Amino acid sequence: MQEFDIVIIGFGKAGKTLALKSAAKGKKVALIEKSKKMYGGTCINIGCIPTKKLVYQSHLSKMTPTYSYAQSIENKNKLILALREKNYQNLIQQPNITIFDGKASFLDSKTICIEGEEKLQIKGEKIFINTGSKSFIPDMPIKSKKVYTSTELLDLDVLPTKLLIIGGGYIGLEFASMYANFGSKVSVLIRKNQLMPKEDEDIAASVEACLEKMGIEIIYEAVPISIEDEDEKVKISFDKEGRTNHILGDAVLFATGRKAYTEGLNLQKAGVAINNQGEIITNEFLRTNIENIYALGDVKGGPLFTYISLDDFRIVFDLIFGNGKRSVKNRPAVPEVIFLDTPLACVGLKEKEALAKGYEIKIAKLSAEAIPAARVLNNTQGMLKVIIDAKTDLILGASLHCQNSPEIINIFSLAINAKQSYVVLKDMIFTHPSMSEAINDLFGNIK
Repeated sequence: MQEFDIVIIGFGKAGKTLALKSAAKGKKVALIEKSKKMYGGTCINIGCIPTKKLVYQSHLSKMTPTYSYAQSIENKNKLILALREKNYQNLIQQPNITIFDGKASFLDSKTICIEGEEKLQIKGEKIFINTGSKSFIPDMPIKSKKVYTSTELLDLDVLPTKLLIIGGGYIGLEFASMYANFGSKVSVLIRKNQLMPKEDEDIAASVEACLEKMGIEIIYEAVPISIEDEDEKVKISFDKEGRTNHILGDAVLFATGRKAYTEGLNLQKAGVAINNQGEIITNEFLRTNIENIYALGDVKGGPLFTYISLDDFRIVFDLIFGNGKRSVKNRPAVPEVIFLDTPLACVGLKEKEALAKGYEIKIAKLSAEAIPAARVLNNTQGMLKVIIDAKTDLILGASLHCQNSPEIINIFSLAINAKQSYVVLKDMIFTHPSMSEAINDLFGNIK
């Protein structure tokens, strides 16, 4: 039986980075991946990279009608294949890393069974679970072959004339915006009576206005009951205000969230504890209740972002090779982005969160229409909003619904984490014309 210093289950961001850096330190590393189509993890193969590539391609399609949806899918596939191969080669060329293709399951807290082309067992001094998450589909009658998760829809090479989306979270709204740009008629069914309830009302209203301008239909208080094929269409039956309604489309996307992927790991044989949502429970250093076993990335719950997975790597790497001072408790402010036609990027506290925490605040807002660069880029939709601690002049949070916001938000993250007064950004000299120079005018609105 082969023995390793470190065994990593899953080829995601945290796992592959930990493998490379640990091997460079002289550790003998095993990395187990059940599918050759998942080298590099969720982000590269079925998550961030392919979806954002299609978001970009959908903009090209909108501007150039001859640029087809099928071409976009083909370009996306080429990119994935290239990145998948690059990730594999990065690891396989390292002499201290052994990659095992197969399904991993625990036999005890230090022994892993791998079922691939052959069945074998290995031992690991430290074991890191990095198996990610998968799409969650609510329990309901489904009698249709036109129902997809985000993973499956990414491989559909025929554009649905009408796309029905169940769920109004990040995934649902990103796909709504993307497919509307490609030319689909899109309807989004949301259980609640408002869009993006975690956002401040003015920001949510700004996003809603943009979606409506794109022709996206949002059906509120819609609780799906069943899905079935009807002639050449697919029909969703849903409850709204006590009455059963129906809507027809060509494809249905379930965007109802994701859940930790632990199937087949036999965590109970290792004694690893999970919570009621099926997520692996970890402490602030990402160690499970079993001392030599850790969980990284989506499988432990929390924000499901690739850059959180990367920071998980930093925490455990510091614990193993450093001074062990990094933890989830001292993780800096984490920016979030939803890649809509006009993207929304946020960091820190919303207005309602700051008030709930008892802060005395100052608020500044700026319409994207007032930004010269927005006119240059031909997108004046949206608004910028920032929350300031009135007592300290520190930035508590920012919400940017405007062109280039995924880049600009990092400036606010840096200022928040560095505990800089908003005046520093207010008086900073930015290039012109740029979207970031709007920060001058935004903070200039604070009296």
